[in-house]
Amino acid sequence: MWSLSIPRQLRHLLLGSKRLAIFEACVIGVVSGLAAVLLKQGVGWLGGWRVYASYAFPAWITLPLIGLVGGFLAGWLVERLAPEAAGSGIPQVKAALANVPIALNLRVAIAKMMSVILIMGSGFNLGRQGPTVQVGAALAAQLSQWIPTSPEYRRQLLAAGAAAGLAAGFNAPIAGVLFVVEEFLQDFSGLTLGTAILASFVGAVVSRLLGDQGLNLAPSMTELQASFSLEDVPFFIVLGLLAGLLGALFSNGIFVSLAFYRRVIKLGLPWKIGLAGLITGAIVVMLPAAFRDSTGLQEFVNRGEAQWQVILLAFVVKFCLTLVAYGSGAPGGIFAPALILGSSLGYLVGFSAHSIEPLLGLPSEAFPGIGSTTTYALAGMGAFFSAVTRGPITAIVIVFEMTTDFNMVLPLMIGSVIAYLVADRFASGSIYSRLLAWNGIDLEKDATGNGNLWTTLTAATLMQRRVETLSSHLPVSEAMQAFSRSHHRGFPVVDGDKLVGIVTQSDLADMTRRSSSTAEVFLRDIMTPQPVTVSPKDPLTQVLYLLNRFKLSRLPVTEGHKLVGIITRADIIRAESDYLSGETRQFGPQPEPSYVVYQTRSPAVGAGRILVPLSNPRTAPLLLKLAAAIARDRDYELECLHVIIVPRSHSPAETTVRTTMSRRLLRQAEHFGQKWQVPVHTQARVAHDAAQAMLECIKERHIDLTLMGWKGSTSTPGRVFGNAVDTLIRQAACEVILVKLEEFKQFNRWLVPIAGGPNAQEALQLLPALTALAEQPDVLICQIFEAHQQKPDTTQLTAVVADLSDRLNCPVAALPVWGNSVPEVVTQLAQQEATDVIMLGASREGLLKQVISGNIPEAIARHSNQTVILVRGATASADHG
Repeated sequence: MWSLSIPRQLRHLLLGSKRLAIFEACVIGVVSGLAAVLLKQGVGWLGGWRVYASYAFPAWITLPLIGLVGGFLAGWLVERLAPEAAGSGIPQVKAALANVPIALNLRVAIAKMMSVILIMGSGFNLGRQGPTVQVGAALAAQLSQWIPTSPEYRRQLLAAGAAAGLAAGFNAPIAGVLFVVEEFLQDFSGLTLGTAILASFVGAVVSRLLGDQGLNLAPSMTELQASFSLEDVPFFIVLGLLAGLLGALFSNGIFVSLAFYRRVIKLGLPWKIGLAGLITGAIVVMLPAAFRDSTGLQEFVNRGEAQWQVILLAFVVKFCLTLVAYGSGAPGGIFAPALILGSSLGYLVGFSAHSIEPLLGLPSEAFPGIGSTTTYALAGMGAFFSAVTRGPITAIVIVFEMTTDFNMVLPLMIGSVIAYLVADRFASGSIYSRLLAWNGIDLEKDATGNGNLWTTLTAATLMQRRVETLSSHLPVSEAMQAFSRSHHRGFPVVDGDKLVGIVTQSDLADMTRRSSSTAEVFLRDIMTPQPVTVSPKDPLTQVLYLLNRFKLSRLPVTEGHKLVGIITRADIIRAESDYLSGETRQFGPQPEPSYVVYQTRSPAVGAGRILVPLSNPRTAPLLLKLAAAIARDRDYELECLHVIIVPRSHSPAETTVRTTMSRRLLRQAEHFGQKWQVPVHTQARVAHDAAQAMLECIKERHIDLTLMGWKGSTSTPGRVFGNAVDTLIRQAACEVILVKLEEFKQFNRWLVPIAGGPNAQEALQLLPALTALAEQPDVLICQIFEAHQQKPDTTQLTAVVADLSDRLNCPVAALPVWGNSVPEVVTQLAQQEATDVIMLGASREGLLKQVISGNIPEAIARHSNQTVILVRGATASADHG
């Protein structure tokens, strides 16, 4: 419908102005901050009750039982309410931002929060900061559904929600923005960054004011000024190397754990997570009491007050239990575990540095000297986080924002960058992209393949530049005549080049119902002003959104107020169909119908017609000779066609062309017909596309057989025989014969491979007519068998030779041949037997399968020096292979 229009101010509000962007960013930040606070409070309350219960009741029963029940309930919630809430949630957000259809809404956010509270409160070694990213993105996605917005702007809202979620989880607004840019978008556009920064800042402020949100660091870690000197550099390098190696091991361990649960543990998701909780509780029972409280364990490790053996134990236990929990599919993140593991590793390296400092002759107490273990712990946090997430910038900024100590920047940079480089050598790529690929979503493949082409399409790519318009000063009575002459249901109303409105059949009908007289009524009185439009640079996603949002069938394309084109639903559907089927690599509107500029007619005395497209004066006589031989045998007429191609920006019916070459070529066909005593009709068509013109001629002239020249090879990817030929073979219902002509010698010696298909039979039916062209024809029928077939069945070969011997007045021989490559066997046999013509039946397989498995006819034509004739029988409908 064209009649739907809204005021310009309201439309700008709905489609996402900057004022609306600021408002939505603030709302997203507030809601994400509140969600993060609620998540922290819920985890703290349930976790505190679990620790209390472990002391009030026997721990060896309480902890495993709570882990089992809590894990089962969380798994049940995820399975029944929102399967998208499994895992950390960051891969799901990454996929949604890449336009993969994954649900993100209020239902997912609620399921995620409830299940994460159950998981972490039950003692699982996972974090809540990763899930807050998904919660924030899901809440932003729900907001984009409540307030209409375009797909591109919705993507920006999702990014803002993810940034706000991470900022609220860590009290690190800058890190929230950088993580989204570094991991998700790689987009530094003003609107995206501005929305993400504002939402991230608001989310962090809300979480800090209401919940003192963030990763708990010991006072010694936040109050102590980090010390750093030249003597520390080698140890920070060692820390980076160890963090890289162990971070890569941790990342690969996640996939080992996932594979184990998927292939070995044949249980439903609730039982898998419950089993992980049971194992976690059973192991924690055997550890010191400090390990029962995850928050307490973090402080215990961060203070560094324990002996190195206890910290090493904490590293190993945290490492293994995180893999056990994550592999089960439990909703929870790896941010916090990675930071705690890094902190433990840093303390161990710092402790080792202090231990060997006297052996190296370095000062033990005086400055400069080896930095404190706290400095190493903080550097280790960034290094291990960088190795696991492959986000070195985010790692540096997160730790810096938590400590606000500029002295930490250089140690963080050394450890994080080295850890990133080392880990990337062992397990390349983002862990979140790898997790998506594990579940069958390969974002990197899609980004490098042709599927990414759709993200670059714009309105200018597909729009029709020739637009029928009406003037606003046109009387309604004349407008009605324009509608009666056109198939369009509406017209843009243009004054000069300026688009001023839209008029539709509905507008005319409404006016007629209101008044029976159209006198002194003009289009400006009934048109819809200020219509919905797009610019040529708008992406296809924006065009599709507007078409669906306002229930339109087409959109004017404008530059400012100037009308430059129009884009319809049909244009988009056609381009998508062409792209998916490989019909064309050129996107754009459908070509206009061809236009006949010259034609001659002979008496219609034949039983059928053969279409012979002519373009090359050198090959035309040979094609006509073959066509005439078939026409005489079948009592057919010849329809000779020459196509004149014009650019798509010009209408075939309105373009001036020279027909001198066409007339000369078609007159040659007429003379040939008189010589062979075959009726010949001729026509020249002006067209955008040669194949389209041939199909129109086939339909209009009721063609029974098309015989056309063929180069014998194609270099175009996705093509089997070539652009025009592929289209004709797919869509023409008549019989099609392709001829690859070599320098004319003779048509004496014929080689016909057979395989038993219907097209091979069609080829055999043409032999009596075509062998009549030779003075002394000689036919060799061969059947190719696989090399391992010692005693092949030659019944079919014998029957074919016997049948042809009765119908042909020439020798017919049979020859079984063995080989693994059909093209190679045929070309070698043709060379050995000195044949003039190779005649083939088109494969029974679809064209797409031929491209994949190898195009046998094309390979034979490419590597042979003989004339090659390929026959495809008539079909009831087009073959879209």
